[in-house]
Amino acid sequence: MIQLKRLATLSAIALIMGSSAAFALDAPKTDDEKTLYTIGLIVAKQLSVFSLSADEFERVKQGMTDGVTAAKPAVEIAEFNNKVQEFAKARRKAQGDKQAAAGKEFIDMSAKEKGAVKTDSGLVYLSLKDGVGDSPTATDTVKVHYKGTLPDGREFDSSYKRNKPIDFKLDGVIKCWTEGVQKMKPGGKAKLVCPASLAYGDTGAGEMILPGATLAFEVELLEVVKK
Repeated sequence: MIQLKRLATLSAIALIMGSSAAFALDAPKTDDEKTLYTIGLIVAKQLSVFSLSADEFERVKQGMTDGVTAAKPAVEIAEFNNKVQEFAKARRKAQGDKQAAAGKEFIDMSAKEKGAVKTDSGLVYLSLKDGVGDSPTATDTVKVHYKGTLPDGREFDSSYKRNKPIDFKLDGVIKCWTEGVQKMKPGGKAKLVCPASLAYGDTGAGEMILPGATLAFEVELLEVVKK
């Protein structure tokens, strides 16, 4: 969730934003222009949790401009500190509710894929490549490569991109992984579609994984680590 100290950093671009209504800018050309443009992208990402309407965004710019120009603020920050956090939490939940609805459809669709199995817990498991040997138990440590995506295809994590597999105990991760990876054998690869109840629930995780989010993982079990 966005914090007030992060909100304070947004005021650095208030003058740029305030002037944008007066004239249209060409695409950035110099390094300085591209840097300033990048600041705008960063700010937009930080503000995305609020799902601001056009009118709401104008009010945010008003506050930012007053802050940069040292004008007398219309309200005291301390007075609305908690309300900012409550506002962000409510908007994040609203986004999560929409994502949760899409997730249910994605689970139903995934369960219909050839070879897919939906377990009693709600996990959808699909073997993409069968491995050999013994499957791990919940107390085993495993080494895997993986990537995680949202139902709309956006990727939120990938050990492949880091070019570094990870080791972890199966009983120390989300329930979806604990259950799903136990169905695999070393050398195998599988798709795990995880309802929120087996992932991050009504809390979410980070900026992309909202409350109630359904997650999809492609997991490659490299080995069961022997200690």
